[in-house]
Amino acid sequence: MEKEGWVSHQSPQASSAEQPAAAEPLSWSASMPDPMALPYLNRELSWLDFNSRVLAEAMDERVPLLERLKFLAIFSSNLDEFYMVRVAGLRRRVASGAPAEAPDPLPPLDQLHAIGARVKELLEARRDCLRDTLLPALAKHGVRVVGMNDLTTEEWSAVDHYFESQVFPVLTPLAVDPGHPFPYISNLSLSLAVEVRDPVTGAEHFARVKVPRSLPRWVPVGRKHHFVPLEEVIGANLTALFPGMEVLRWFTFRITRYSDLDLGQMEQPEDLLASIEQQVFQRRFGEVVRLEVQRDMPDGIRSLLLEELGAGEQQEVAPLTEADVHCLDELLELGDFMMFAGIDIPELRDPPFTPRVPDRLRDGRLIFDVIRERDLLVHHPFESFGATVEQFLESAANDPNVLAIKLTLYRTSGDTAIVRALTEAAQRGKQVAVLIELQARFDEQNNIAWARTLESYGIHVAYGLPGLKTHAKTVLVVRRDPDGIRRYVHIGTGNYNSKTARLYTDMGLFTCNPSIGADLSDLFNSLTGVSRQKFYRKLLVAPANLRDRTLELLAREGEHARAGRGGRVIAKMNALVDAPTIAALYAASQAGVKIDLIIRGTCCLRPGLPGVSENIRVRSIIGRYLEHSRIVYVGNAGQPEYYIGSADWMPRNLDRRVEVMVPIEDPALHQQIRGVLETCLRDNRQSWDLQSDGTYERQMPGDEPVRSTHAILMRSPWGIEVSGTSAASAPFPESEPSSAVPDGGGGKRTRSTKGRKRNG
Repeated sequence: MEKEGWVSHQSPQASSAEQPAAAEPLSWSASMPDPMALPYLNRELSWLDFNSRVLAEAMDERVPLLERLKFLAIFSSNLDEFYMVRVAGLRRRVASGAPAEAPDPLPPLDQLHAIGARVKELLEARRDCLRDTLLPALAKHGVRVVGMNDLTTEEWSAVDHYFESQVFPVLTPLAVDPGHPFPYISNLSLSLAVEVRDPVTGAEHFARVKVPRSLPRWVPVGRKHHFVPLEEVIGANLTALFPGMEVLRWFTFRITRYSDLDLGQMEQPEDLLASIEQQVFQRRFGEVVRLEVQRDMPDGIRSLLLEELGAGEQQEVAPLTEADVHCLDELLELGDFMMFAGIDIPELRDPPFTPRVPDRLRDGRLIFDVIRERDLLVHHPFESFGATVEQFLESAANDPNVLAIKLTLYRTSGDTAIVRALTEAAQRGKQVAVLIELQARFDEQNNIAWARTLESYGIHVAYGLPGLKTHAKTVLVVRRDPDGIRRYVHIGTGNYNSKTARLYTDMGLFTCNPSIGADLSDLFNSLTGVSRQKFYRKLLVAPANLRDRTLELLAREGEHARAGRGGRVIAKMNALVDAPTIAALYAASQAGVKIDLIIRGTCCLRPGLPGVSENIRVRSIIGRYLEHSRIVYVGNAGQPEYYIGSADWMPRNLDRRVEVMVPIEDPALHQQIRGVLETCLRDNRQSWDLQSDGTYERQMPGDEPVRSTHAILMRSPWGIEVSGTSAASAPFPESEPSSAVPDGGGGKRTRSTKGRKRNG
């Protein structure tokens, strides 16, 4: 997972099912003065439920086999990041004695206990899925992970040659004894714990051998689609690393370190780029927060690792204990299975998909002429990123009438067309300014490199401010048209990244609306200069006015509902965490507003509570593409308003980031967004409904036709067609509350959490 990831309050010793009923608030009133007293699901456990839905895709027989393995890899990579950031942060809060953060009453230590219990369940499910289902099924199709003992003599000889020529020169055995201290171990690196014996003295020694990341994890053995793990190749040849010694046994292990940037130490640095570089370097030495070991590792070796990691590390928190050890399978680092998703067996993969070129761009007209004619809305990956966003910037770079290009970059990818367009524009003498966010988590080093590359071409590069990430997705092109200077704008929900544009669902608006162009000019001036800009004509900008405007929209819907004018809200985003926004949603629900929330990941709101949130339904959509678009619709008594942009409803997005939401004003574009939202709300194949107790129930088609969001959007980028000229202003079909049982219309649900009680 932005690196997106493809995630019950309880006593420290209690499972979710054992949670005392007294821990759950049963009601909340909009008249209560303190929004921090509202019903609230724990953020960390909600994210783990998201990741369990990702794992469910690996278990789903309807998903092609190699794609199932891909989802298992995504689940594993997601969990790594969760420990590096969220669990590590909780451990620091425990060490500092920090209390629970309202409105979540669960203290950090209790959260860690609850996380540990839930993760144990998920890891066992992952192991069963891999060992009992996926690997045997792949073997039937000729795809196998084999051990060294499974090789023929010829194959063993070939692998030995590969070891001697490619692997052995890279390896460095590191002994642990009075003359050799326990070595530094890098984050997420796979290692061998080796026990050797001196045949002369009989003394036994412990050593560590790192499995190099610079080499492929899966070594081909000669038979098609047969691979042996690199650690097994090394393990079978350890005598080459310890000549004259007797190798007794070896086991794999892996550690996870705290890996977030400590932004609190960067108040007003003299050089932000240098400060970020220093932070990235220091991150390598973050405290260890998790130890993963091979399932059959002896207690003695595991205890040695725990002792050495605790004694040899400069831990800011308590050393690891047995509770922080994950005893897994013989295979660790399962994120590396992502490589298998590229194996060329078409029947085991999703069918290939080619994005469409929007109809209005097919005739070869200059994209500026198309935008000037009417606003253009695009939907990726169902519509081509290259033929829209990249073409927009390439045209701007080559057009002699373009005077300036300004752009925000949060994450980019490789030698992209976008970066090439920016450098070409600068070389042609155009004014080019780029705001690069150096604090984009785990992309800091990449963004630093791009910043220096762009600067070398004479591009004006700004880095934003410490503590205030620039997460907005915006481009401003200033062009001399025949009738004067005009600003052309793209505002999107996703990054300017050609790789993720093929995997994430995102929307983007192209417009030359003068007010939006003027707003974006003001925003860029505030980012590259010195400003306290608060007023914007059309845009909703964080931290200036986005929070207040969002709360106003929700309150207005409540007023409409109380006055008998109806009330309708549909919001789609990645996460809902912000307590004041949740309080406003509860208040709107109590006023009679019908609310549908399409929340892919973390959701702290409890839907379906009588008298509190009975008019709110929450669903999550998980499938072939990562749901990433942020959309807000409010009915506004028959005068609907639609917004798209970069912000989730989280405190960080509303208060600590530069975000942009843009109104979509063309009624023809309303029809398009409406189609996408209706497609999501009617999904019975990829969707999971959040229940009032915090569990998720999977929607199943039953006797109904299958309605899969991504399959529909691949056929038609704007989803279910809405007929009738007044469709844009008509209310969306109202959905059942999330607390309801099967609807009787043929749709069925399955519980993903076995009825576990969740937090309140």
